[in-house]
Amino acid sequence: MQFSEIIGHNDTKRALIRAVQTNHLAHAQLFDGPPGSANLALALAFATFVNCEDRQESGDGLADSCGRCASCLKMQKLVHPDLSIIFPVAGSKVTSETLMADFRKFVLEHPYRVLDEWLAAVSIKQGNIPVEEARELMGKLSLKAYEGNYKIVLIWCAENLHTATANALLKLLEEPPAQTLFLLVTNQADKLLITILSRTQRVAVQNFTDDEVTTHLRQHLNLPEKRARQLAYLADGNLSEAIRLSEEEPEKGEGEPGSDRHSWFAEWMRLCYRQDLITLVKQADQFDAMGKEKQRGLLDYSLNLCRDLFLWKHGVNELLRLPDEERTFVENFGKVLTSEHLESMVGQLNEAVFHIERNVRAKMVMMDLSLSFSSLIRNGK
Repeated sequence: MQFSEIIGHNDTKRALIRAVQTNHLAHAQLFDGPPGSANLALALAFATFVNCEDRQESGDGLADSCGRCASCLKMQKLVHPDLSIIFPVAGSKVTSETLMADFRKFVLEHPYRVLDEWLAAVSIKQGNIPVEEARELMGKLSLKAYEGNYKIVLIWCAENLHTATANALLKLLEEPPAQTLFLLVTNQADKLLITILSRTQRVAVQNFTDDEVTTHLRQHLNLPEKRARQLAYLADGNLSEAIRLSEEEPEKGEGEPGSDRHSWFAEWMRLCYRQDLITLVKQADQFDAMGKEKQRGLLDYSLNLCRDLFLWKHGVNELLRLPDEERTFVENFGKVLTSEHLESMVGQLNEAVFHIERNVRAKMVMMDLSLSFSSLIRNGK
């Protein structure tokens, strides 16, 4: 992984690069970011840069690893002998080394993964990092670096450290072996022991912006701009979620039901406003024929738009993330609804998602929403 492969986050990249260039490396760093952020990607790019044999300098402060030396080539496959990766597994006897081949494949697909994806990939219900990991790590760190300048320990989802593991790790952080870097990656820093937090240097990683998610989807997945922006809006800065949505809901043909979420939602609300029951029944039939993921995606989009309607009603326009077309719709449609009606719609949409996930007949769910929204919208005038 190289810094240049990660979109945005230039200030964070510069700070990490400057620490290496000035030889002011904290021995333990905490890459703290929300789910689907670039925290793991930045940790991997940083680890690659640290041991690169031919770092590429530039005048803008955005130096990078070369991507060609023996160290970089091994880091690209996550097989560098001086890199130890620890991540959640099942039980107290299994360690990360047992599932390392699966984890490499998982991360190399893209490095913006979240824990639920990993647990699903290896059929684990609940993961933790057992104390056996710390015992194995102590043995590894007693040896000198094989090839690189530093031995690097990367702990992914560090918030899942077992208490005994965290206490054992604490001893290593208090008396770190020479030329060893600990890179902890977390989505929930508040779950880590205070003593571990106090011994790490926090690297705050922000969510991706909608523009950054859109650019990534267009460049890496070759999605049309309109669809990429729709997924970016729905993912709300979570690049992992945006990629998941693009894979599970491939773009439908022009004019097919649900091919454009905004058009679908706007037409739904117009039908509810007119109380056109015959057409609403037809729409419910179309919704019923869709796959569960498509149904969930439309309801998620509806929830996001209702949230933006609520923000607009309260005059917080600067927080709206909508493209022009959706913004115009929000400004017009928001005039016929009160904040109380929007709160009710959000509650009912959340309940509908709950029922869809539990295999309630989608047509019944959709018709119930339509009848309720028709009443709310007419009463909101």
